[in-house]
Amino acid sequence: MPVHVLSEGAGPHAQVPTDQTRIPIHLITTKTDYSNKSVKGKVICKGQLMPIAADDFILKTLIQEEDSQQNTSLRNQSINILLFGSLAKDFDKAGSQGDVVVASGFTVAKSSTVHEDNLHHCNLLLSGDDACLYVSRLSSPPDPRSPLSKKRSTTLSSEVSRLLPPPDPRSPLAKKRSTTLSSEVSRNTKTPKYTYVGLGDLKAGSVTNVYGVVVFFKQPFKSRGTDYCSSLKITDQSNEKIGCTLFCEKLEDHPQIFQIGDIVRMHRVKAQCFNNSITLVNTFGFSVLTFDGGVGAAVEPRTSSRSFHFDQEVRSTVEGLRSWAASQTLLPTVPTIPLSAVEPKLYFDLNCQLLAKAPIDTTCTLLRVWDGTKCPRTLLKVIVEENVTEGPSVFSKKKEDLIANILIYDNHVEFASQLKPGDFLRIYNLRAISGSSKVPGLTSSQSEEVDHLAFHLHGGTAYGRGIRVLPENSSDVQELKRTLEAFSSDAAEDVLSDSELMEIWSTPPESLNLTEHSVDGERAECSTERSCSHDLQPVTLSELKRSEPGQIHHVTVQLRSYQPHRLHQALKLYCSKCTSMLDVPDDELVAGVFSKASRDPGSWSPPPCLLSGKVDVPADSAESQKRDLSVHLSTQLMSEGKTEELIFLRGSTLEETCRLAAGYKNIIPVRPSGGHLALLDMSAPFLFRGRKRYYGCERCSRATVKDPFAEGVEAIDEKIVAEALGVQLLQYVLLMKLKLQDATDTLEVFLWRDAELFFEVKAEEAAANQEAQKSIHQTMDALCPPGGTEDGRPWLNLCLTAYQATDDEGQNQTCYQICNTSVIRPSSSTWSEPDPA
Repeated sequence: MPVHVLSEGAGPHAQVPTDQTRIPIHLITTKTDYSNKSVKGKVICKGQLMPIAADDFILKTLIQEEDSQQNTSLRNQSINILLFGSLAKDFDKAGSQGDVVVASGFTVAKSSTVHEDNLHHCNLLLSGDDACLYVSRLSSPPDPRSPLSKKRSTTLSSEVSRLLPPPDPRSPLAKKRSTTLSSEVSRNTKTPKYTYVGLGDLKAGSVTNVYGVVVFFKQPFKSRGTDYCSSLKITDQSNEKIGCTLFCEKLEDHPQIFQIGDIVRMHRVKAQCFNNSITLVNTFGFSVLTFDGGVGAAVEPRTSSRSFHFDQEVRSTVEGLRSWAASQTLLPTVPTIPLSAVEPKLYFDLNCQLLAKAPIDTTCTLLRVWDGTKCPRTLLKVIVEENVTEGPSVFSKKKEDLIANILIYDNHVEFASQLKPGDFLRIYNLRAISGSSKVPGLTSSQSEEVDHLAFHLHGGTAYGRGIRVLPENSSDVQELKRTLEAFSSDAAEDVLSDSELMEIWSTPPESLNLTEHSVDGERAECSTERSCSHDLQPVTLSELKRSEPGQIHHVTVQLRSYQPHRLHQALKLYCSKCTSMLDVPDDELVAGVFSKASRDPGSWSPPPCLLSGKVDVPADSAESQKRDLSVHLSTQLMSEGKTEELIFLRGSTLEETCRLAAGYKNIIPVRPSGGHLALLDMSAPFLFRGRKRYYGCERCSRATVKDPFAEGVEAIDEKIVAEALGVQLLQYVLLMKLKLQDATDTLEVFLWRDAELFFEVKAEEAAANQEAQKSIHQTMDALCPPGGTEDGRPWLNLCLTAYQATDDEGQNQTCYQICNTSVIRPSSSTWSEPDPA
């Protein structure tokens, strides 16, 4: 039910799910993930329902921030919403001008009419089952002379904050969150019915929906603008071959085509006539599903969309196209070639797993891959520095013999930088070159090799050249995994027989002396140690899961996996007062806050404790122009000659503030508000100290601008500044979810309160110091090697605390957290903490 009509007089938030976080309209961009986010506004213009294809419609409506100020530009506070399909039809009947709506499950696209209507540079697109529009009809129109009702603050909630323990880990969570869904008046919506046109019946100028078998494709590549472009050619039973050119800002919005013969279903494509031929281009609301073209393969759609139409009719259409394509020999006879069958001078596609990668120079990257088979020819060896390699730098001799070094060039280098060791790849149009091979950036440690087989992925996109990450559920990945697992089993037999391996694996951990473990036949110490004083015997995970909450346990386990994989996402901001936990705002959002504040020309008068002046911003290049900014200094600091100790900075951009932070110990960004100086929005840092940024809690802060340098204070730090400004200081914390395993079971645990003890790295340092970040990366790679087998993972002695929390439905749930445990790291892995400034 995509359209929900709420009771008269009940605001939209009375029935909007509580896990939705409201986003102000002026902060919407195309580069942010808006899952579990919502946008609220008042309908100030509603367009007509327009048909764009058979049984498909579009409706455009304009909403404005309900609590926007009169002196705020319409462009920043208003945005167009485009509704598609049954959602458009429902809102056409249910919605009216003046209604207040909350939109969720939307995607964001750039507005093509921004220069004409002078509105927001983005549009909100709503289509599919996950898109929802909550419509609130007011009992009577508001009095235009009265200000808008009280501004609602954004509720900060997340799954993790509900499941984390209270300050006292021995007591269960007391607060239960409940969802109040009251008096909803909604209409049942029919499953959308789409009409599809055969490729032989396309008419120029029509917007339609089509199916087709891929006979040619190029992987998405960066266009001259901000979008990615992909091109393909499709056919169907009409034997017409139709070219398609697709422009999408996000890579994941392009069709996920793996090979010729795949089947695509595209909605809302426009037929155009070009060089006397029909071509297809994407339009507003474009969506695409891709299916494996092999007869008998599972009919599973490939898409990044969270909602799409899929029923038995779709399945029948795909299977019909598969059978027809097989009879026309459209599928390649050999879609990919393993390393064991590669011959010199061959261009081929390769399915493989990435083990490690390293940059050679700015135009070339090395990928170290394997597919479980051995190339019969001598392969090129590439020597790189260990400290630039991402992933393991050393492998067993048997595994090393199966690894191929692939040199990636030019435009593919950017995509290769996003790959992670352990990814399963298909590399298209890879070239095998025999003879003398000289590696770019050749060092004195590597000589030119002769008569070796080298693999090159040249620049450009000709012949579909490129790289694609294959999903875990792909049939090619499953086949590749079986091959790799067979190799792992063979390697294990070199050390232990099957009976010996089974005996060890079946032995409970507590019956072994697990202060040490056998690794490759040698004794090695555990990678962690407990610092607690509990006198407890280790238990298995299956025993632990049967225990009552509120207890402490000792376990000996391996780390099976962890989240998030991108470790910068593990950095959070925590308020000790209201216990809310937030993501660290990205630079784009922060830059937007600074940019908006720098354009505010409001009048103001500084407090008497501050003196006003100007400061020159250091230029970032010889060509850039210098700019002077307004600053305000403490009269007391001026009298003591400490002019660089602290400044209040007005009208600067984020980039300028960061450049000035190198010369001033403390910078407080401010803006004019109500005739006085005020801090910026709390989504931006209230204090810069060198590379470090400090944030405040919007819910708990009562901010005001005044001199933080009081008598008797010898040095200013973030705590003194926060207290003086009335800001509730947010604390940097590390938050991860780890999946542990032993011979009996698996268990998901949190690493939070003792994360700094575990990594021996302060979260605050990880936010600003690359060495601290690198230390955490190295620790996780050691505990859970990328692409490594379970045999290579160290055993960990951990102390766990069990506690109760409430889930989304208010039900009790037992959670676990690592405590009193630290990683044992070699002395060479230590790093020195820099000065705070």
